[in-house]
Amino acid sequence: MIPLSRFRHDFCTHSFGGRVEPWALIEDNRVIGGYALGFPQLDNRHMGWIFPLVVHPAHRGRGLGSALFEHALGRMRAHARTLLLTETLATGTGARFARKHGMSVALPEARRTLDLRKADWPALERMVPQVEGYSLERWIGPTAPELLPDLATLMSGMNDAPRDSGVEDQNYSLERLRYREENMPDIGQTCYTTIARRHSDGAPAAFTRVYLDTDRSDGWAHQSDTAVLRPHRGHRLGLLVKLANLLWLREREPHLERIITWNATSNSHMLAINEAMGFELFDEWSEWRLTL
Repeated sequence: MIPLSRFRHDFCTHSFGGRVEPWALIEDNRVIGGYALGFPQLDNRHMGWIFPLVVHPAHRGRGLGSALFEHALGRMRAHARTLLLTETLATGTGARFARKHGMSVALPEARRTLDLRKADWPALERMVPQVEGYSLERWIGPTAPELLPDLATLMSGMNDAPRDSGVEDQNYSLERLRYREENMPDIGQTCYTTIARRHSDGAPAAFTRVYLDTDRSDGWAHQSDTAVLRPHRGHRLGLLVKLANLLWLREREPHLERIITWNATSNSHMLAINEAMGFELFDEWSEWRLTL
């Protein structure tokens, strides 16, 4: 279940880099379905992202999902957006619905989990590569203002990740990142970040982040972005920062039980790192596209 604070933030609140429209289907003064549409503002201004479109189980089979979808297409046209994206499990009701309504798979994805209770910690410690010419830096929680330029540089490396052919590079501006970092506590999250710097000039080279709820109530953490910038690839920095961050997380958060992560199934390099660390397949997803 999504915490209410995060639901309000993700589905009902405009951000620095995007606007969101939540829509509810109401019958007899009760919400029986709905969806939200996200519209990027700093980049990809031709695109819209539909959040999970849902109808209460008791009201399914009446064509309400199709009506909501057509309403969403109307809102896309009203905003002059031409590419609609969404995600569902690779099989099941959501996938059948997307295909029925003319969408096609843009990107196969998968979630993997690492059970920290069963992890081979001595083996993970032995896996940490010795990388000459680089040092590690780390912090917990929102990024300090003086480090935002480095984070923006590192986040730009995420534009090399697999994506739909119609999606442009994201604009990781300082203002956008500052908004994200400052709002982290408001949605009940904290974050463990590890970056690698080159000794010779202090240039940021690689980073990784793991998020967890501030109340530490469910035993889960989310492995988020990891990237190595092009000039620094080939030194095993991706494995270094992920392992260093994981070992630090275990030391500071011994209550954690599992970490979950997303990857495009075509991202063979990151998948190899995750599998070497012990991540196991949890479920498979599809990113869907529709050109209007």
